[in-house]
Amino acid sequence: MRPAGSRIKTARMAKKIDEEALAEAYNRALALEKTGNKEAAAIAYREVLALDPDDHGGAAVRLAALGHGETPAKAPEAYVETLFDQHAEAFEDILVEQLGYCVPVLVRQRLQELKLGPFGKMLDLGCGTGLAGAALRDMADDITGLDLSENMVAIADEKEVYDTLYVAEVEDYLEDNDDGPFDLVTATDVVPYLGALEALFFGAAENLNPGGLFIFSAETRSDDELKGEPYRVYPFHRFVHSPAYIAERLKATGFEVVEMLDFNVRMQEGNPSPGVLVTARLA
Repeated sequence: MRPAGSRIKTARMAKKIDEEALAEAYNRALALEKTGNKEAAAIAYREVLALDPDDHGGAAVRLAALGHGETPAKAPEAYVETLFDQHAEAFEDILVEQLGYCVPVLVRQRLQELKLGPFGKMLDLGCGTGLAGAALRDMADDITGLDLSENMVAIADEKEVYDTLYVAEVEDYLEDNDDGPFDLVTATDVVPYLGALEALFFGAAENLNPGGLFIFSAETRSDDELKGEPYRVYPFHRFVHSPAYIAERLKATGFEVVEMLDFNVRMQEGNPSPGVLVTARLA
């Protein structure tokens, strides 16, 4: 196995941040949000963004969730990286044991039920600690995984289920990759951190063999609940999407939907978070 590397992700220039002022503004914003004072919380989150334009704390998505900011095209890269680096060690316990997340196992079940596979080359986008790689190891000859979080990739590497691992941002990798083409691309917890899906779908199509499969999960809400918008940031600071938007974008990118399965993606504050598991084939 090739060791995890940063072939795609480039080093960021260090920028001096007033950490004390940032922490004060961020904690104040959280406290105001908790009390329901959305206007004051929004002002504080804007202070956070001014102090930290890279947005390691996800102030942009929090503003959107409060209804006091434009919905971003995706969660800030620095925020996603920081979030998952911080939770890497406890990730599987939180996600699987506490939140009831079982998407990788469901992917395996659906592939078997639909009699799809085995596969030659598989690409696991947002591989995290390697849950999908472990679930599908015997269904693919060669598996490449990538994740923005270096700590997550390090844990995935220890499992020895991937032939190649990268620390990389999903859309950047899909644009620059020279490892493909692949027969199967999975993205089991990527879409909730993206709003606009055009780049992801196009990138997946560009990296698949004709007839290749793209399988991903998304948290969804009805068009009525989304008020006609294709996606929104919800109070839990992840994106939810319209199933109609997902289907339309797939078709426009050259995919045929094999199955769009409704299921409970995870528990959120004790309540199920509805979503879909999509299996699509590249024409």
